[in-house]
Amino acid sequence: MTRYGRKHLRENITGYLFILPALVVMSIFVFWPVGYSFYLSFFNWDYAHLKSPQFIGLGNYITLFQLDSPPPYPFYEALAYTTVYVSMTALVVCAIFLFIDAISERKLKFFDVTYVFGTTTVGLLLLKITLSSLHRLPFLAIPFGIGAFCLIFFKKRSFISKMFEHSLSLVLAVFLSYAILRFVFPSPYGIYQWLDVIKDNSDFIKSLWNTAYYVILYVPTDIVLALLVALLLNHLKWFKALMRTSYFMPFVTSIVAISLVWQWIYNDQFGLLNYALSMMGLPKIAWLKNAAWTIPTIAIMSIWKTIGYNAIIFLAGLQSIDSFYYEAADIDGATNFQKFRYITWPLLSPMTFFVLIVSSIGAFKVFTQVYVLYQAVPGPYNRSGLTIVYYIFNTFYGNQQMGLASAAAYILFGIILVFTLLQFKAGRKRVEYI
Repeated sequence: MTRYGRKHLRENITGYLFILPALVVMSIFVFWPVGYSFYLSFFNWDYAHLKSPQFIGLGNYITLFQLDSPPPYPFYEALAYTTVYVSMTALVVCAIFLFIDAISERKLKFFDVTYVFGTTTVGLLLLKITLSSLHRLPFLAIPFGIGAFCLIFFKKRSFISKMFEHSLSLVLAVFLSYAILRFVFPSPYGIYQWLDVIKDNSDFIKSLWNTAYYVILYVPTDIVLALLVALLLNHLKWFKALMRTSYFMPFVTSIVAISLVWQWIYNDQFGLLNYALSMMGLPKIAWLKNAAWTIPTIAIMSIWKTIGYNAIIFLAGLQSIDSFYYEAADIDGATNFQKFRYITWPLLSPMTFFVLIVSSIGAFKVFTQVYVLYQAVPGPYNRSGLTIVYYIFNTFYGNQQMGLASAAAYILFGIILVFTLLQFKAGRKRVEYI
C-alpha cells in the first residue's frame, strides 16, 4: 500500500471512530427497533401472543384492507368509469390548448387538428352511450384510454410541449374540464366515489382517506400563505425583527399548548372564531362537533403553527436573490408580477422544494392535534379525525394488536417514501440552484 493509501485509510478509520458512539446509540434506539418492528409486522403479535408471536406472513397487511361489508360494485368498474372521464379530460384540454395555440400562431397542423379534434369530437359523441354501458361492458373504456395514452406518447409535439410550459393554466383547465364533464355527463361511479363508499367499511382505509384529505388541504395552503408572509416581511422597513419573531413563535410553542388554546378558539358558544363570525353577520359553526369540519379545523390550526417557520425559509431565499436580476428587469420594463413569475419564483425553487418535502412528511404524521382537540377520540363522531398515525396509536395501545400496528406503520413509511421520491424526481427538472 502506498503512503497516500495508508494516509487515506487512517483518515477514514479516524472519521468512523468519531461517529461510532452516535452509530451505537442510533443502532440501539433507532435502527434495531425499526428493523424488529418490520420483522414483527409479519406475526400475529398481540396481548394474547405477547411472548410467542405466531408467523402469519402478509396476514396483517391483508387485514388492514379488509372491509366490514362488500363494496356496492367492483373496483374494475370504478376504474373503467374514471379512465373514461380522465381520458376525455385529457382530450378536451389538449383541444382547448390547440385552439388557443392556433389563434396565437395563426396556423394549424393537419395531424394535430385531425387527431386531437377528431378524437375529442368522437369521444364526446359516444361518451353518454359509453357511460350507460360501462357497468355491463367495462372494456369499452379501453379505446378512451388508448386515445389519451397516444396523446401523452406524442407529447414532444410542439403544442403538447407548450401545454406543460403553462403549468398553472394546465392544472386549472384539467380541473375545470373534469368538473364540467362530470356535471354534463353525470355518473355515480368512479374511483373517488368507490373509495368514498368503502372508507366507512374499514378503519384503516378511513385513516388513509382522512390523512390524504388533510395533506391536500394543509400543504398547498401552508406553502402559499408562507410565501405571502415572506414577501410581506421582505418589504417591511420597520419592526422587521419583531414581526419575524411573532410569526415564528407558534412554531417553537408546544403543540399540546397550541391545541388547548385552539380548543377554546373553536368553542361553538364562546370561542373567539365564532365571535368574529358573528360580528361579520355570519352564522356560528360547530367546529369541534361537526364531522365535516374535523379535518379543516386541524388543518387551520396546523397552518397557523407552521406558517412562521416556512415563511422564514422563504424569507432567507428572498434575501439571497441578487438585486441585479430585478435591476435588469426594471430596465426591460417588467411589471411586478413578471418579476415575481420569472425571477423570484424560479430562484425560490430550492426553498419551495425543501418546504414541500418537510411539510408533506409532517402532514402525513399528524396526530397530536387530533388527540388534544378532540380529547383522545378521533373526531366528534364517525371517526372523522382518524388519521394513519392515530390508527397506529389506537391499534397498538388501545387494542393491543402490535403486529397489525407495525404493518400499518410500514404502509405509512412506504407512502411517505414513494411520495418523497416522486417529489425528488420532479424537483430535478424544476429546482434551479444559483
